[in-house]
Amino acid sequence: MTTGGPVARPLWHGRTLAVLGIVLVAFSLRSAVASLSPVVDHIAREFPMPAAVVGLIGTAPPVCFALFGLLTPLMERRLGLERVTVIALTAVTVGLVARGVAVNATTLLIATALVFAGVGMTNILMPPLVKKYFPDRLGLMMTLYTTVMAFSTFLPPLVAVPVADAAGWRLSLSMWAVFALAGTIPWIVMLVRTRASSVPEPVEGPDRLEGSEQPERLSFESAAALSTGPIIVAPSSSRVFARLARIPLAWVLAAVFGTSASMAYTAFAWLPTILIDQTGVTPQAAGLLLSLFAFTGLPASLVVPVLIVRFRATSVLYVIGAVGAAGGLLGLLFAPDPALAWLWVLLYGLAGLLFPLALVLISIRAREPETAVALSGFVQSAGYVIAAIFPLLLGLVHTATDGWQIPLIVLVALLVASIPAGIYAGRHITVEAAWERRHGRRW
Repeated sequence: MTTGGPVARPLWHGRTLAVLGIVLVAFSLRSAVASLSPVVDHIAREFPMPAAVVGLIGTAPPVCFALFGLLTPLMERRLGLERVTVIALTAVTVGLVARGVAVNATTLLIATALVFAGVGMTNILMPPLVKKYFPDRLGLMMTLYTTVMAFSTFLPPLVAVPVADAAGWRLSLSMWAVFALAGTIPWIVMLVRTRASSVPEPVEGPDRLEGSEQPERLSFESAAALSTGPIIVAPSSSRVFARLARIPLAWVLAAVFGTSASMAYTAFAWLPTILIDQTGVTPQAAGLLLSLFAFTGLPASLVVPVLIVRFRATSVLYVIGAVGAAGGLLGLLFAPDPALAWLWVLLYGLAGLLFPLALVLISIRAREPETAVALSGFVQSAGYVIAAIFPLLLGLVHTATDGWQIPLIVLVALLVASIPAGIYAGRHITVEAAWERRHGRRW
């Protein structure tokens, strides 16, 4: 069976602004988050930074991501993908500038919350934007998107402190607003062009088949048959969002994303302390090892989307990431030798496979872009609730037990328990088809 329709178009053909917009948004997502913690000591020299505020700043990202994961699909329903993207990037820009002019810990916290609100919105919007503008280039664009995000994760820690030393922490924090502001320009231009011209009719694709066979081929092999230009997307429906809660596949994707987010935020919150306490490495070495953990996400971002979209390697990649990360944690638990610390961190860094995997699944497990918006909101909201709770829970367990043995065992248990979800997520079916099979009627 073939899908028919036109062949896949060159990436830049008629979509230059969309490519630039997605790249700039991807860079802003992580640079906005990763640019604060390296200069907290510089900020504390100017005004007090209570531990409670620092803790709130640390937990703010997943909390905001979960909250705005619920709100963003409702906003998109009324305003559309591009308008909400501009609103989100504007919030990030204003928040980053506000962080740079903060006068005390409270204003810094408020500005940071605004930044993370915008980031939480764009987290939800990016997978459906990729699906809308690049249905024929899902693997390539998700690779580009996740690679830029990985690059912008370890770049800010490298430059934030030197800039703060040379020009002050205010410039170090606010300079990242340039990228968020630049990211609004392509989307604004596309909105202006759309209003200035008549709205084109959607290009007719092949007749849709019942079940999941055709959507899978469109998602994995030749989605070019859907359109020769950007798909005209109807606003997402609250009914779609409500239906997702009744589909096991949606909860499985949320578990996959939640495991990925929990591993990342736990590492950034506790890994240096775990390394120092367990292996006896110096704080400087622990910082470098944390950078090694973050760096492992870069090659993962390059290969995972392509392997999933072209070869459907979801289950295999998930097992490799989960088992490898569990092996690294067990190494820290049973062989805490400082000479082996880099090996255990590198293995733990295989958890970086799970993040691009989860993002790609959000795109290809939805048949329509408007469903992808709701699915993205559902999956990321539920996942970030887990990520907001888990690092705090580990800290409480560490305090209660005065050690890292039980917290490490808990992390391993989470990874092992998530493997069935990762395997289930590899099933070649969309949420719409899952609904139709389960309830016997059209989505």
